[in-house]
Amino acid sequence: MEGIWFPVAVFVAVYVVITFEWMNKSVAALLGVMILLVFHVVDEHTAVGLIDFETIMLLLGMMAIVAVLRKSGFFTIMSVWIAERTEGSPLRILVLFSVVTATTSAFLDNVTTVLIIVPIVIELTAGMGLDPKLFIISQAVVSNIGGTATLIGDPPNIIIGSKVGLTFNQFPLYLAAPVILSTAAMIVYYWLSHRDLFRPINTNLTKLFSVQLLLEKIRFEFLSLKIDRMFLAKGLGCLALAIGLFVTQTITKLSPGVVALMVAMILFVITRVDVEHMLQEIEWSTLLFFAGLFILVGVLEKRGAIEWVAHNAFLRVGDNPYVMVLVILWVSGIVSGFLDNIPFTITMIPIVSVMQATNPVPHNLLWWALSLGACFGGNLTMIGASANIVSVGMARKLGYEITFLEFFRSSALITLITLVISSAYLTLLLWVSL
Repeated sequence: MEGIWFPVAVFVAVYVVITFEWMNKSVAALLGVMILLVFHVVDEHTAVGLIDFETIMLLLGMMAIVAVLRKSGFFTIMSVWIAERTEGSPLRILVLFSVVTATTSAFLDNVTTVLIIVPIVIELTAGMGLDPKLFIISQAVVSNIGGTATLIGDPPNIIIGSKVGLTFNQFPLYLAAPVILSTAAMIVYYWLSHRDLFRPINTNLTKLFSVQLLLEKIRFEFLSLKIDRMFLAKGLGCLALAIGLFVTQTITKLSPGVVALMVAMILFVITRVDVEHMLQEIEWSTLLFFAGLFILVGVLEKRGAIEWVAHNAFLRVGDNPYVMVLVILWVSGIVSGFLDNIPFTITMIPIVSVMQATNPVPHNLLWWALSLGACFGGNLTMIGASANIVSVGMARKLGYEITFLEFFRSSALITLITLVISSAYLTLLLWVSL
């Protein structure tokens, strides 16, 4: 453990700064890396080697594809289509938007999904005279649930898949069931706990009239937009190509990072977009944040700190596979609710690797427990996941202030319910496999 305390102190300091948002998170992470470089804890060549470029490529490629799809008008078409089918029913708004948000979050990133969905939800609900807050929170929550289903849906999954070598197909195979059950549980929970909010409006002529006017306004705004059908077709075609290559990864032997970046470049060429403008849409801050965290955690792993934590904390739970899986799930779920789930996941990967090497658990269940805990646990508080922060920020801009306690009261119980569902699912899966 000699020489380990300084990099540990730097890592903890960066974590605290990120948690309390005292500094931009990418600046905080890279500042931590610079301190390690200046004090010769690690050299620059070793530091670069610690970055998982597979994850960076996957994130960069998917961000580029989403940027082009946003320009194509795809998200506008989708929002208008959902809005028309709700017919102004509060329950239909909850159900339809939740299903679409969960599905979209599985194949695009959940932050992009809430950026598109939340404004239209606010417009619909506020236009009906309803308080949009619960609807906003529900979309943030379900985006985190839905994003758990695939490799590309949520950053923790991207990290786990890339670092561990899990394929795209393995994620929906093992995680689709708890995601579908948790989405259904969320809808039922909000409906039962807010029955007055979801009462039908067909007995209120004033509300019915105002809803019809609102839907006509949305249709008019949509018809005034110029949609380039060929551009849209190219964007959707390339998205389908990317997903197809993800699914056939075991045949093509192409990693998800290579697929995402290759398809993004093809899309740039065939659509002839303004590349400079598209590159401005990329969240470079997030990519730098990931790179910095990979280096910080990699240094701790090289110095033996991660192995020490694994042996002195997690391995003390014993070799009972049921206990190991549930400890990973619930620790990840609770911690991810109060700390950013991205650095937490990066920190936990080498710890889970040691646990898996010491006491192997079948079907990668420790990794699925980490994924479900980190993604579902992000719903516990307003700061647990990026989608939550973005949704609350958009609501504030549109005049609806959601406090930390308001979010917690609406999300805490459903988070615990989804973790219980995950516990039952993982326990059953383990019981069948042993």
